[in-house]
Amino acid sequence: MAVAKAKPDMVKVEKYGETNEGRGLILAYISIPQNLQQLESIRLNNLRIAGLTKDKAAPVTTGAPAIVWLSYNVHGNEPSSSEAAMQTLYALADPGNKQTKEWLQNTIVIIDPCMNPDGRDRYVNWYNSVVGKNYNADPQSREHNEPWPGGRSNHYNFDLNRDWAWQTQTESWQRMKQYNAWMPQVHVDFHEQGYNEPYYFAPAAEPYHEVITQWQRDFQVMIGKNNARYFDGNGWLYFTKERFDLFYPSYGDTYPLYNGAIGMTFEQGGHSRGGLGVVKDDGDTLTLGDRIQHHYTTGLSTIETTSKNAQRVIDEYKNFFDNNRNAKNALYVTYVVSSSDANKIAAVKDLLNKNAIEYTPVQGRVKGFRYFTGKEEEAQLDTYSIAVSMYQPKSSLVRVLFEPTSKLSDSATYDITAWSIPYAYGVEGYALKDRSVKEASPTEAVANKADTSTTTPYGFLVPYTSLNSARMLAYLLKNDVKVRFAEKPFTSNNKNYDRGTLIVLKTNNNGNYWARVVREAAKQFNIPTDMVATGFMDKGADFGSPDIKFITAPKVALLTGEQVSSTDAGEVWNLFDQVLDYPVSLFNAADLQRVNLKNYTVLILPDGYYRNLNDKPVVDKLKEFVRSGGKIIALQGAVQQMAGGDWGLKMKEDKADENAAKKDDYASLKKYADRNNEYLTNTIPGAIYKVELDNTHPLAFGYPGYYYTLKQDPNLYEFLKDGWNVGVIKKDSYVTGFTGSKLKPKLKDGLLFGVDEMGNGSIVYLSDNPLFRLFWENGKLLFCNAVFLVGQ
Repeated sequence: MAVAKAKPDMVKVEKYGETNEGRGLILAYISIPQNLQQLESIRLNNLRIAGLTKDKAAPVTTGAPAIVWLSYNVHGNEPSSSEAAMQTLYALADPGNKQTKEWLQNTIVIIDPCMNPDGRDRYVNWYNSVVGKNYNADPQSREHNEPWPGGRSNHYNFDLNRDWAWQTQTESWQRMKQYNAWMPQVHVDFHEQGYNEPYYFAPAAEPYHEVITQWQRDFQVMIGKNNARYFDGNGWLYFTKERFDLFYPSYGDTYPLYNGAIGMTFEQGGHSRGGLGVVKDDGDTLTLGDRIQHHYTTGLSTIETTSKNAQRVIDEYKNFFDNNRNAKNALYVTYVVSSSDANKIAAVKDLLNKNAIEYTPVQGRVKGFRYFTGKEEEAQLDTYSIAVSMYQPKSSLVRVLFEPTSKLSDSATYDITAWSIPYAYGVEGYALKDRSVKEASPTEAVANKADTSTTTPYGFLVPYTSLNSARMLAYLLKNDVKVRFAEKPFTSNNKNYDRGTLIVLKTNNNGNYWARVVREAAKQFNIPTDMVATGFMDKGADFGSPDIKFITAPKVALLTGEQVSSTDAGEVWNLFDQVLDYPVSLFNAADLQRVNLKNYTVLILPDGYYRNLNDKPVVDKLKEFVRSGGKIIALQGAVQQMAGGDWGLKMKEDKADENAAKKDDYASLKKYADRNNEYLTNTIPGAIYKVELDNTHPLAFGYPGYYYTLKQDPNLYEFLKDGWNVGVIKKDSYVTGFTGSKLKPKLKDGLLFGVDEMGNGSIVYLSDNPLFRLFWENGKLLFCNAVFLVGQ
């Protein structure tokens, strides 16, 4: 703000939003006065070059300024980047700096100085509370060991650097609204890594996604060589082409690349353990000042390289979007998603809208690759269907988000390798090689219509088919409306209702209040409710039957703190707080022995390593909680630990084939140079597998007989002998993504999701995470079923 006040002709500061904790999110725009005066016209012209405006004005490409966007501090405990942002801003606005004034002649620089203010403040406040008058450079000292959950993540413990495309967090969607309003040609995301690491900058490591153009590759090399020139001159160490690949679409380097920019990550050694100074393994002391100087240097180097190549940058940017609009090199030119549930398609539309991707409502029949069978098929589309054409400016991003099969040039990836929208959102998907889809008329594309009458009926029937059904259930329970659900299908008034249908009756609900709340909820969550005048069914159980289960509003506790993965706990917390708006109590796992669980009915154990699960008094307490009617929901690592204890669940062992050939005497002879890739044969960083579901069990209500899971570990479990094997992997369940060659044959005939009963309570095992980064939309209902329906 001070720089903008001192140099208003060169610097404009804009607040674009707020964090969960109310801290401001800001951008600074820097250029020469002539450019800053025309900032809005430059922005609009830039969008016209990309074909992203609705007006028909012709873009100006000759002499158009290139836009460089510099993003800092997405991880709050990587603080040197925000400090470097201030030094970079000063250098750009400094009247005496002739170099930067020359570069700004043909560039607009946008600086986001702190993408994660909540996380940064958490880290900085902690660090200042433990550092002395003089910092202690010994990495063992307290100031280099940040406590849980650390400042890396936002308020809900989300890693914002994995959220660019999905925009599940408030910081992300507010920022991406601005990003898509500008669409820069160059973007740099500034980070920190372990303090013993030297500096990393582009070019990136393989795999590169195949939509990344040769120009984008070449310009990364140009930036890298210019960075190297400065680092060489100062005798600074660095590395390139290693570790940080360009594949997963939701990073601060890949997302810009898929949107036409030169996207790059720069990584400075330091991180949360850097402090003000830390002694490295080589004996040198790395100071905060060193770290700032390195980021400052690469930031200016990037602006310099862009300025010196500004016209080429603009021309290649235009070429990228011209090719996009012509669907160049696209195998599939249309992607169609379809569902009988309007809310499922609405969730896909929301994602597309956030990313400025165009789509059209469609109807009729299509012929193409069907995601759920892996075959070319002809099919009749469901009631709610949209088509996403590759003939649009954002087609590269569309291709990445919808591609049925991941194509990897290198198996050593930094993140998950599959995420295709139909699998993640649980909607039928078709990839077409032509544009032969019929647009739907407005009347055929309307959403559900909720009941708007004011009479108080005998009851309401609410379909249970999507996350919105679970959100409506949470709303009703929170507002003290009594709800039941059907455990078996039934027919009422000549209409068939499936398992899981919610039943809200005048019985137990006094007055007219409950009917008003039901109607409000149906409207809010877009659920088409039906009124019923009798509890006598045409077919199936009447409403007084034991097959109609009463839902007791769950009182939920969530374990957090040391022993728990902060991001996984954050996903659960965020779901309850922001998606379900349902109360949840957070307890530290270390306090479990002292916590009084008598007032709770559900205890959630997110991924982590629980030392308490090795403590017999704690285990006995948990078992008594279940026997007394409580419910434990265990996820990932918690499931693995329970399988190693006396809970009735067992890990599926890898049994060697008795008929296998004699062991090769030379099998243990391996090349040292291959050591970094040897482990890949037994890894699964994130691949999609088809899970067979028993959808007669409440855990799988609302699903067809299958579910697509994002599998990130090799864990499978033996089938429960006395419990319910709700989600299992059978043979040929692999769909897409990387799975190591030695591991792939083993991933079959095992349990992933199950329910075991103990006394009056139950244990729900979710060995794969259905809430992964909260973008795995189709898993949320599974988790909600575990909370609200199982054990009723």
